[in-house]
Amino acid sequence: MSSKWFSSVFSSGTNRWQRRVLSGLALGSATVAGGAALTVGSMAAEGFEIHPPHFHWNHKGPIDQLDMKSVRRGYEVYKQVCAACHSMKYMYYRNLVNQTHTEDEAKAEAEAIEVVDNDPDDQGNPVTRPGKLSDRFPDAFPNEEAARYANNGAYPPDLSLMVNARHGNEDYVFALLTGYYDPPAGVEPHEGQYFNAYMPGNWISMAPPLYNEIIEYEDGTPATQSQCAKDVVTFLRWSAEPEFNARKRMFIKAVTLTTACLVLAYAFKMRKWSILKSRKTYYHDPKSGKILK
Repeated sequence: MSSKWFSSVFSSGTNRWQRRVLSGLALGSATVAGGAALTVGSMAAEGFEIHPPHFHWNHKGPIDQLDMKSVRRGYEVYKQVCAACHSMKYMYYRNLVNQTHTEDEAKAEAEAIEVVDNDPDDQGNPVTRPGKLSDRFPDAFPNEEAARYANNGAYPPDLSLMVNARHGNEDYVFALLTGYYDPPAGVEPHEGQYFNAYMPGNWISMAPPLYNEIIEYEDGTPATQSQCAKDVVTFLRWSAEPEFNARKRMFIKAVTLTTACLVLAYAFKMRKWSILKSRKTYYHDPKSGKILK
């Protein structure tokens, strides 16, 4: 239809309902065009970002527990690699006791750091002391400004609750740690940033943190990139929920106890009520002298 047709319709003695129909058609066309433009814009904004695949973690079942050997190896990865930039301000060295380390091992880990004591000396100068089990994991930087200055303006997030703080949980963190690639053809690199297929926007300020043999495990496990990523993600799952294994054990105990109670209750019911259910009751009619069943 040409614009002349529209002008002739509105200029002539067209009925009012016809003009309303034509106005509705024009408004609907504009709405569809605007929605299409927004859709194209959102698709362009997503870039090359892809969703992380689903990995079959050993602790994902309803009664499956965390592999504490893997959690201990993940702590080694965090201490030697991640702790250079990321803090874990909600974790204390006492959390390691009887979980990943013995009490003596956890004390040795704490004593390896220096902590500024709350009580200054006689001259008011700060006093440092070896760490104790009641101390938190140390921060990588004294404040946020120092952290941003050392990381090209990016602030490394705290990792204590990181697994629960991201959509996809363990799958996302593992995919992010192993998702560094060269930019696709035609994509200009960003200065000071790296291309990551799973990062929203695809560009991340953190350099690839893991590669083969970046550390040496105490138990002799081969420290491949995927093994290090798997172990540190398992450690971050435990740090986000230190009661993870205890909760699973409590669930198993509750189910076992409830099942046993139900079996006993059913046996008691059958024993108690079997006599009453099998009993026959007779009624005597005093007028006729008959026995009624």
